[in-house]
Amino acid sequence: MASQTPGIQQLLQAEKSASEKVNEAKKRKAKRLKQAKEEAKAEIDEYKRQVEQRYKQHENEILGSKDDNQRHVEANKARQMEELEKCVISRKSEVIDRILDLVCDVKPSLNKNYAKQ
Repeated sequence: MASQTPGIQQLLQAEKSASEKVNEAKKRKAKRLKQAKEEAKAEIDEYKRQVEQRYKQHENEILGSKDDNQRHVEANKARQMEELEKCVISRKSEVIDRILDLVCDVKPSLNKNYAKQ
């Protein structure tokens, strides 16, 4: 029995050593997985940023920038206002004459609802 005890002790020690190595390997694996996840997240964020940048650039090329649209609207509005002003100036006298004719040319008549007696 005395000869079996050192063998058992050796086996127990080997099992303990193997268990420690397995635990260390698991820890390294978990650490590496965490690091890989962080690297993947960083790559995803970078790719997302690049895609959004390309999208905004493409959107600006197609639609123009907001400032360009605003300037275009303002220019269009100014042109329309100018056209309306010209129209008002050219027809102002005609409208005034028409209003004066309607107001001053009074033709007295009985109301159609008035009953003759």
